[in-house]
Amino acid sequence: MKIGVLALQGAFLEHEQMLDRLGVAHFQIRQLSDLSCPMDGLIIPGGESTAIGKLLNSLDMMSPLREKVKEGLPVFGTCAGMILLANEIENDPKRYLQVMDICVKRNAYGRQLGSFFTRDLFAGQEIPMTFIRAPYINKAGVQVEVLSTVDGHIVAAREKNMLVCSFHPELTDDTTVHAYFIEKMVKKV
Repeated sequence: MKIGVLALQGAFLEHEQMLDRLGVAHFQIRQLSDLSCPMDGLIIPGGESTAIGKLLNSLDMMSPLREKVKEGLPVFGTCAGMILLANEIENDPKRYLQVMDICVKRNAYGRQLGSFFTRDLFAGQEIPMTFIRAPYINKAGVQVEVLSTVDGHIVAAREKNMLVCSFHPELTDDTTVHAYFIEKMVKKV
């Protein structure tokens, strides 16, 4: 098993460290040719969704990446990754991959000063959650399974081969969310 980690901008190294802790092989995706490497799953890290979106377009990676996800490649998007996967962004006219039936609100908890840490349930298990300029899901399609809510807002969800979360599990020592992605989504394929 090998996971591709989109390494254009953001917290990709931290995701790689989590995969190392789980003993999962991985490689960085930095250019179009990297998308042709065999992979069993893909992680789109948090960072700046606008910057990652611009890079995906300028590197001609947006359409091929969209097709891979539509064809069933398991994908896990955190924070900006969630924004990139969303069909709709409430407070931004930009659209990116548009593959998951969710509407997200960017910077929903405010700017950097609105960042916070909490503990709450993810798929029935309490885990630490770090929110940094985080979005949340304000609308989810009927096939979207809500995995976590914090203060009444959807912060983690799954639809078919796609897993997203508003928080940054890669910034804690807890491997629960990454293990969920590997065990329930990647290995099932």
